[in-house]
Amino acid sequence: MTSFTLKPVGWRPRLTPIRAETATPAELAALEACPPAQRSGAYARTLAHDPGSLGERGALFSIVMYAKGGLPTADREYATAVVSMVNGCVYCTSVHARRFVDATGKPEAMQAVFDGGFSAETDPRRAAISAFTEAMTRDPQAMTAAELAPLRAAGLDDLEVLDLIHSIAMFANANRLMLSLGDPLVPK
Repeated sequence: MTSFTLKPVGWRPRLTPIRAETATPAELAALEACPPAQRSGAYARTLAHDPGSLGERGALFSIVMYAKGGLPTADREYATAVVSMVNGCVYCTSVHARRFVDATGKPEAMQAVFDGGFSAETDPRRAAISAFTEAMTRDPQAMTAAELAPLRAAGLDDLEVLDLIHSIAMFANANRLMLSLGDPLVPK
């Protein structure tokens, strides 16, 4: 069983990340398209081996995760932590669980989900987000319009639902890259 934590988790790449001092102009431009906090990290520098893909991915990530309006930041971060838990990505779970805590001041809410699973969520809005996120991550082709009803009942509007789906899809990709390209370094 995977153990998730609110502590910072490191990441060790399996491919050698590019070095800024020897990077090509295209690699540097691709890194610049990434959110500032990610540009110098081993993950972005590993993805920079394919600068075209990283540049597009970095720009899309910024739009999906940091867009103004739509789903509140705390809900996006919560959903991406849930996606990461379903996918077993300890690194991404830690990052986004901590961002959720930063946005809400509620470490106990995330810890309850770590300890008791997704059904441990007691906030109705987050419970609806959690159930939808888990279902979409596990079996996206089974999703129908009926799965939107609990989100609507929890108060999500069309833009918030779309933002949620974008966040879930973004992290399906992010988790697979993270899990395939390296290993988490979990604190003891």
